[in-house]
Amino acid sequence: MVTIDPDGYVQITDRAKDVIKSGGEWISSVELENLIMGHPDVLEAAVIGLPHERWQERPLACVVPREGRTPTREDILEWLAPRVARWWLPDDVVFLAILPKTSVGKLAKRALREQLAEHRWPAG
Repeated sequence: MVTIDPDGYVQITDRAKDVIKSGGEWISSVELENLIMGHPDVLEAAVIGLPHERWQERPLACVVPREGRTPTREDILEWLAPRVARWWLPDDVVFLAILPKTSVGKLAKRALREQLAEHRWPAG
């Protein structure tokens, strides 16, 4: 997925299979990941889309905290709130010791989706 500005500059925004479609709107997992990794307590982050009863898909933030740090769900969401549209905010945040990687060190989002397929969204 790319954007092209009026001057013809191309910006790669996400991979088509990693974009999250929520209520008819597109959410960039890569942009959310980059913003989350800007939080001082976060070592790594991944954002995946999981099925949602009402919105088709919703973003789930998967966070590996820095050693000795213990960010909360609220910390991450408060960090994102002034940086993204409200409907881009992940519906939940899970904390993991590691994120699955491929043999060449890339984030294995398919494995992450499978690992978290049974995730239940918070009430409300």
